[in-house]
Amino acid sequence: MKYVLTWWERPGGSYAEVESAQERVLSVFQQYEMPASMNISEFVVRVGEFGGYMVVETDSPSDVHKLTTIFAAFQAKLEPVLDVMDAVAAEAEAIAWRNSLG
Repeated sequence: MKYVLTWWERPGGSYAEVESAQERVLSVFQQYEMPASMNISEFVVRVGEFGGYMVVETDSPSDVHKLTTIFAAFQAKLEPVLDVMDAVAAEAEAIAWRNSLG
């Protein structure tokens, strides 16, 4: 299944706590290896913010859950998505079936 993972910085603390969290996230990220089960096609950060998006295909949502647990300094939202042409084909098939009902 293909997903879009959106993440953003958790609100909180003083500037010192935020700076400390940034340093910790970078340290963990530099040591982390993405699971082989996750095929990442896009991994981007919003400019000027501490958050971004990942487009990932996986049959193991538990590996995504592990990822979001490791990076607990961020809030995350995982949404299943379809390529537009797959969605159009599914919609056309559904509409044809619905129209066949008369």
